[in-house]
Amino acid sequence: MGPEWVAIIALVALFVVGTLLPINMGALAYVAAWLVGMYALDLDEKEILAGISGDLVLTLIGVTYLFAIARNNGTVDLIVETAVKAVGGRVALIPWVMFAVTALLTAIGAASPAACAIIGPIALGFAGRYKISPLMMGMFVVHGAQGGGFSPISIYGTITNSVMEENGLPVSEMTVFLASLIVNLIMATILFFALGGRRLMSQRIDPDEDVDGGLHAGGAAVPTRGQGTDTVMGTQSTGVRLEQVLTLIAFAGTAVVALAFDKNIGFVAITAAVILAMLSGNQHKGAINQIAWPTVLLVAGVSTYAAILTQAGSPQFVGNWAAGLGAVAIGALILCYVGGVVSAFASSTALLPVIVPIAIPLIVDGGIHPAMFVAALAVSSTIVDVSPFSTNGALMLANRPDTISEQAYYKQIIRYSVLVVLVGPLLVWAALVLPGWGA
Repeated sequence: MGPEWVAIIALVALFVVGTLLPINMGALAYVAAWLVGMYALDLDEKEILAGISGDLVLTLIGVTYLFAIARNNGTVDLIVETAVKAVGGRVALIPWVMFAVTALLTAIGAASPAACAIIGPIALGFAGRYKISPLMMGMFVVHGAQGGGFSPISIYGTITNSVMEENGLPVSEMTVFLASLIVNLIMATILFFALGGRRLMSQRIDPDEDVDGGLHAGGAAVPTRGQGTDTVMGTQSTGVRLEQVLTLIAFAGTAVVALAFDKNIGFVAITAAVILAMLSGNQHKGAINQIAWPTVLLVAGVSTYAAILTQAGSPQFVGNWAAGLGAVAIGALILCYVGGVVSAFASSTALLPVIVPIAIPLIVDGGIHPAMFVAALAVSSTIVDVSPFSTNGALMLANRPDTISEQAYYKQIIRYSVLVVLVGPLLVWAALVLPGWGA
């Protein structure tokens, strides 16, 4: 058995174990990288560890540290509160506000599960209070998180763009970002009209009503500061504080410096976070513990194993197999479905560094537009996070409003998830890959 097969079998085992058992997939990936690297590729430990992306790890630490500070000083609460009051009493706009706020949070660096954990209880509380479909509201939060999740300074976006660059592919940050945003907007629009959106258009609420009153209308208890989880609005703020203004400036400044001046987003974000922490040291002394360390381990381990896969020749092997099916476009469709099916049961963050290198032979030899194909893979691998087996879908299930039973809500989510897994990759492939095939 060649090393490419050994690496592929280990990858399958990694995802199976990571799905069935509550073990961080990054830890499993390190074990797989060590065993496959040493005994199938005859590499030493230094060569195995050389595959880790220091830039990517620093970016994850920097952006989640900055986001933790924004959560601690109430800036996230301010964003949510402002957005909710902006609906002016229009119930039909509440789901779209939840979509937009969650998209904004992931776009500025929040991990997708963190954004869903923050907005999910708020959104489903409103669903219970104003008789909005819980499925609509929960899926709006997840689709919002995925819609903003591929911005150039987001976690998904950084991972995808870094993997493209490391594999010699032309990077098109806005193509991947806009593809994800548009697809998730379309899916949210379909959900809106399919699940009672027209009825909501005729409903109004008092725009001056206590916003916080709707947060506890149903579902799981809303965590407050100091409980060791993601923070949501527990109390109303009285005006915008200076530190919140400074945090908003820090977010804007990070984006400007990183994009306009082409500076490493990790260095810029962690610098902004350190400056904010220095200004309010006591308040933010615990922010370092809120960095997405499990995600850091996940990405570090999987990126290390992705390098092992590349050295074993597995991506080229799979890509050549798909290309040899007689139609490159069919091979591309198969990879989109592989990304969608695997990600519905496993981590999208873990899958992205693996699925993109596998597509390289199709891009090189098949005449498929690189950015559009990567966008199709990225979107196919993340829209399925509505699944109750994924973190985001599970968060929505856990925060269901009292107006629906857990079993009924689970069945709603699972039916929608199956539909997305079966149809989503096909539609994304048809929209993004086919038009640029052979161009």
